[in-house]
Amino acid sequence: MTISRTICLGFFTVIAVGTLLLMMPFSTSSGSWNNPLVALFTSTSAVCVTGLSVVDPGTYFSFWGQFFIVALVQIGGLGYMTTTTFLILLVGRRFDLRQKMAIQQALDRPGIQDSAQVIRSVIGTTMIFEITGIFLLMFVFVPDHGWNYGLWLSIFHSINSWNNAGFSLFRDNLIGYQSSVLLNLVVPGLIIFGGIGYQVIFEMYVWVRDRILRKPYCQVLSLNFKVATSTTIILLLSGAIALFCIESRNPETLGYLSLKDKLLAAWFQSVTPRTAGFNTVDFGKMTQAGLFLTIALMFIGASPGGTGGGIKTTTLRVLTSCTKAILQGKEEVQLYHRQVALSLIIKAVGVLVGSFATVVVSTILISITDPELQFSQILFEVVSAFATVGLSTGITASITPAAKLIIISTMYIGRVGVLLMMAAILGDPRPSAVRYPEENLLVG
Repeated sequence: MTISRTICLGFFTVIAVGTLLLMMPFSTSSGSWNNPLVALFTSTSAVCVTGLSVVDPGTYFSFWGQFFIVALVQIGGLGYMTTTTFLILLVGRRFDLRQKMAIQQALDRPGIQDSAQVIRSVIGTTMIFEITGIFLLMFVFVPDHGWNYGLWLSIFHSINSWNNAGFSLFRDNLIGYQSSVLLNLVVPGLIIFGGIGYQVIFEMYVWVRDRILRKPYCQVLSLNFKVATSTTIILLLSGAIALFCIESRNPETLGYLSLKDKLLAAWFQSVTPRTAGFNTVDFGKMTQAGLFLTIALMFIGASPGGTGGGIKTTTLRVLTSCTKAILQGKEEVQLYHRQVALSLIIKAVGVLVGSFATVVVSTILISITDPELQFSQILFEVVSAFATVGLSTGITASITPAAKLIIISTMYIGRVGVLLMMAAILGDPRPSAVRYPEENLLVG
């Protein structure tokens, strides 16, 4: 039982428990036993913080069913190892080197030092952002739905936003609030900070604190911080501008909105492919150009150490920097005056190839099981599942049971990670002292 197998099995166990809970009669609004496939799909989507759903969570599930969904989202967003370790700390037990290494791998940290403190910081950061989101969203939902249901709506959507899941208790997701300035700032804010990674948030906090206290020796921002923040900002701004230009003349999405609402909707739809899954326009009515742009943004996803999926922003920057180095005739890859290690380049290539292969295989299989669907719809659904986004063109509920199982598997692979999944199947790599001679071959 290697570390990678422990993490994969942990997620599988949480999904199984969630499936059993969502099958119970008290989890459905009708009071009858739930369809096992619906329960499995919803549990997987929640634990993998995806947000895809084959039913309307707001009407299909009772309060307890909705509570189980948001609890599974919280566990999935924190990660199995983070949640388990936090429970160990609560009961006062100490964890060994193996658990520290599992935390390092789960959170994608460079070392295993101060693992207990990191877990406490992760939990504390999560609580601060989610409680702040709940308080602010109450100003949006309470006036429309009263205190009790308005508070529950705020709790549900704040937790889903921070954990980059896309479950909503409204039948039209958040389309009804596309003109709300507060919601279009709070929800995207939670999505961005939840997906940018805990390490980036910690560094940002320490950097701001040192500047306020005017310490003589301020923290130097890491390469990970610079790459994750700059790439995220570029993707958000370029995505918003591109979607505004593409969809402004589409009467089914942005065309009928005022200029203010167009800007808000373009901003929101640029943020949500960071693997959140909320939407304030109907993606099923988007142009093909808009759908393809969204697919590209979803495939990139969030940043390492966060609650989002995709190949990650840092992977994109490493690969684009490799391309830049080749075009400039350089043999070294550099980012912000730092040389990128060969091992990171190999890992980035592995993530890209594995992710691309997963998307291609899933798309081909669903094209076989559901040949009546359009290719763009299938590709959108598969990338949304793999990147744990949760956006859909509206075909999730109508696909065949076989296609639903394929989407379930794709969501699971996307959440645990392609490389971690392969390591769990093949076992940990063993170092070799054998070195083979080099030989050139034609590439490109």
